[in-house]
Amino acid sequence: MNGDRGQAGSITVQADVILHAVNSDLVPHPDKSRSTSGPGYVQELLKDEQGLVFGKEYLLDGRVMENNHVDHQRGSSCVPRSDAPLASNHAAGAQQSSEIHDGGRSKMPNDVLVSACASSRAKSDTVGSVLQSALDCQVGGQDGGHGSSKTETDLVIEVGGQTIKAHKSVLAEKSDYFKARQSRNILKVKGVTYKTLSTLIEYIYTSRMNVSKDNVVDVITGAKILQVPCAVQAAMDSMSTQITAGNCYEVLTIAKKQRLSELKETTYGFMSDNFLQIFKDPAVYGRLTGSERDLILKKRMDGRRTLMVAEINDVFDRVGSRPPSRCGSRPQSPLSVGSLEESHMIYYFNEAEDDWRPLTTMPEDINTKGCGICTMYNYLFVAGGIKGHGDKGKVSDRVFCYNPLTNHWAEVKPLNQARAQLKLVSMDGYLYAIGGECLFTVEKYDPRTDRWTNVAPLPKGAFAVAHEATACSGELYVSGGSLFYRLLKYDAKRDEWQECPYNNSRKRSSDMVAFKSFLYRFDVNREEGITVVKYNTIVKMWQDCAAQKPGNHSPFRCAVVGNHVYCVNKSKTLKFVVEEENAYFHEEPLAAPLESKGLLFPFVLTLPERSDNKAT
Repeated sequence: MNGDRGQAGSITVQADVILHAVNSDLVPHPDKSRSTSGPGYVQELLKDEQGLVFGKEYLLDGRVMENNHVDHQRGSSCVPRSDAPLASNHAAGAQQSSEIHDGGRSKMPNDVLVSACASSRAKSDTVGSVLQSALDCQVGGQDGGHGSSKTETDLVIEVGGQTIKAHKSVLAEKSDYFKARQSRNILKVKGVTYKTLSTLIEYIYTSRMNVSKDNVVDVITGAKILQVPCAVQAAMDSMSTQITAGNCYEVLTIAKKQRLSELKETTYGFMSDNFLQIFKDPAVYGRLTGSERDLILKKRMDGRRTLMVAEINDVFDRVGSRPPSRCGSRPQSPLSVGSLEESHMIYYFNEAEDDWRPLTTMPEDINTKGCGICTMYNYLFVAGGIKGHGDKGKVSDRVFCYNPLTNHWAEVKPLNQARAQLKLVSMDGYLYAIGGECLFTVEKYDPRTDRWTNVAPLPKGAFAVAHEATACSGELYVSGGSLFYRLLKYDAKRDEWQECPYNNSRKRSSDMVAFKSFLYRFDVNREEGITVVKYNTIVKMWQDCAAQKPGNHSPFRCAVVGNHVYCVNKSKTLKFVVEEENAYFHEEPLAAPLESKGLLFPFVLTLPERSDNKAT
């Protein structure tokens, strides 16, 4: 073998060179009739499975991604560059297709990669000879270019009628099986196939694990037989990066059969992180047990609920007198009112530091003026709105959702009818798009079928634009009216709207939220301060609740976190505490986002426990 090498140390081979040559599963034997070093051969090796595309994906700065899968780099050499992913079926979530594990060797220079590849492939047609070349070059590089007798193979492994040449000391370092048989020069191995053993020996030499859902069972079984525990972990780690919406159920099945609890939990975690994709796929969600469905949803909702705000553009002053509208009893149309500067940031509140931090940028396609916003299944949904200004404004039917666990935006099924100034509310696993300017229709979105359907419309003559909407105890409540305050209730079981007792106030509330079986209405008046009244949805009665002394109170929007109602605007954030027998405003207001623009719409999501955006 030394004779074939020419001058010692003249070829330096990186581990990447031998990866595909070792595993005949991963690289098809080239046809003698065609070249194995041209670009076409490389492109065939580097073909990637297409991942399941869920709607339209966006970058964090709001730009649209052309695809939500990783397009692996292709080159003209017969092996991938060391800075490019190896050929595999990795999907979008794969950060790396190969990972350095325990005992991994150091990387070698890249400048001789192509020449080393050609020389190695020409001279070596067996696993043993390729591994020999790799070790020769590794030791040769360490010896400053001088040959060493230490690189000669001293073990012949017989498996499935084929042989592999290797080095006892290298195998013994990782495998107790080979360590216990170092006295043998020829070793017959049973219980594993040639392909599986090749993959494992490749890993022992290079610390790179090449597995897929097609061979992971054999590789893990072989690693247990040959007593290579680090290979078991490496195979699970590699598979964890290859999980996609299309193969997650197969990976879960493998993990269950092999009793790989870590891989199983990783797969459940992927399903939880990408819940809407899994939820609407009957081939996956339909095959999960009831307890598994509860588990992935629970994992998604677990964690500390975090207060957030989205910058939006509203279309009229929410409190006090408003300019006369074109339709008499409704607020002035946003199509004829100039809007504030476009704002598209989302912030989250760090309670421990008492400050706001940026989370993500809303995509450019979202129309923040007159849109509807709500959360469901720990996703943020933004629907409808107005694109453009003045007479050129156009009402939108588009719907977007933000996943805080993957930090990705996607577009889902559009509304049946374009809407502006709509109210978007989630209840019992459905979204409800309620009304809009001069609209009485109501739509319901089912995320499992990805479809909007019409439900009972608002009563005719109720109000041209709904003021507030919320869900309480399985029923929708919508407020509105100009001459006096009205409250409507939607019964989903009967698919009908009912009139509720109205409050004496003739003014529009700042916001209305639900907590337990009560609705809390917040009225802001510059002379009287903030007044809170609550409605008991069981006994159907209004009563005074609390008040905040007069002051410079600006209109705000509310969100509920635990038993706290946060009242948010650009100048400050008030905290309203609801206790069993009492309710009151916290004495000290909280901070407000310093750089925010437009109006702030508060909502609540659960953030993952990560160092980059950890919610405390």
